[in-house]
Amino acid sequence: MIAVVATIQVKEGKEADFEAVMKELAEKVRANEPGTTFYQVCKSKQAPTYVVLENYSDQDAFNHHTTTSYFKEAGPKMGACMAGAPKIEFFDVIS
Repeated sequence: MIAVVATIQVKEGKEADFEAVMKELAEKVRANEPGTTFYQVCKSKQAPTYVVLENYSDQDAFNHHTTTSYFKEAGPKMGACMAGAPKIEFFDVIS
């Protein structure tokens, strides 16, 4: 199993736009990706920072996620709200 943590800084005043994009994306991921076992978007209480917590059954499931049409369509919408490049970390799940 693979875990991904994406930390995203959002431009001030763009939080609602970003959240709308992410809610729609998360719904599509949950409905269409059986290999994605967990996909949760979280917002910091202290800053316009979001963390996306993701678990995939294997590398193929992660690869599938990144090639879906809805993921590709969400990219420019997310990018318009972001205050810089996201920090993406990959983990091996051990328990």
